[in-house]
Amino acid sequence: MTLARDRVPRRTRAGLVGLLLGIAFGIKAQTQPFVTLDPPDAKPGYLATLLVNEAPFPGERGYVSQENTRGAMLEILWVLHSRIHLIPKGYRQVEVAGVSSDDIIDVITGTGGRRQCEGFYRDDSGRFVAAPRVHERNSYLVKLANSGSKPGRFADLLNYAQGLARAYFKAGIEGADRFAALTRVGPLFVTGHAYSWMTDVDSYHPGGNFVSIPNAEDGSLGGNRFFTLRKEPK
Repeated sequence: MTLARDRVPRRTRAGLVGLLLGIAFGIKAQTQPFVTLDPPDAKPGYLATLLVNEAPFPGERGYVSQENTRGAMLEILWVLHSRIHLIPKGYRQVEVAGVSSDDIIDVITGTGGRRQCEGFYRDDSGRFVAAPRVHERNSYLVKLANSGSKPGRFADLLNYAQGLARAYFKAGIEGADRFAALTRVGPLFVTGHAYSWMTDVDSYHPGGNFVSIPNAEDGSLGGNRFFTLRKEPK
């Protein structure tokens, strides 16, 4: 009896094998995630969770471009860093950051029940956690990023956030602070650097000596308004 495979010419069989292998490898490639975020109970994962939560993604209010959202993430990291390492002369860290700590997690969560970043806090056992809505959005964004046939905007932004967080804990902050050299906002002398951010709505202001950085100085990024500090007299 003649086997069915013998009815197919060798060259054709070779082509079919190649096609099947190509399909198999293609399926395998598509099942590999484009984005894998670190666990949120690890410091790099928790920081990345914050960066993703505070910046807009395509289709959301405040989204302008990938570059704009990347800039917002970087400046948020600079705010956190500045609240630890760049306290201006005439200020105490607790006045700027609400805490006295060199741990960036404390700067994110606050201490003593006083939260610094909405949705991010320590639970009763002292573990740093985030609100369920934060994790739900992150999971949704990761799902979208991994659903295509190739990496897109969502994957780029999620990987950028996680890369920033990993780099920070490995070797410190990367990139230039666009607000570092800021000395004046209108008639006010300021310290430079950003020390706070809020949703970019005119009525929102952290109060005290915080000064809104204007659009001309890129003070609005990713739907967030960044704030520097009034320079205290010597």
